[in-house]
Amino acid sequence: MDIFKLKKLGLFAGGVLFGTAGIKILSSADAKKAYTNCTAAVLRAKDCVLKTAETVQENAGDILAEAKQINEEREQAKNAAMQEDLSEDDLCEVPASEEAQAE
Repeated sequence: MDIFKLKKLGLFAGGVLFGTAGIKILSSADAKKAYTNCTAAVLRAKDCVLKTAETVQENAGDILAEAKQINEEREQAKNAAMQEDLSEDDLCEVPASEEAQAE
């Protein structure tokens, strides 16, 4: 027999051995307990992330509402200032017909 064939046969046998041992280890009661604990930890983390996301979403809604309110107030103040400017201009200007009557 060739040395390469023996080497390939040895690698195959080693793979089968490790595969069988791996399956036994992964399906053991201790492994099942570890899987259960890991899954429980992931579920706790998921709950924490969902609570945090909910809080952030609520805060974003509050921020959006306050920003809209600020913009509305600024728009009202701008409109009021424009109205004041227009009314002051009307008071300062005398129509041409009134000027002719004053003379």
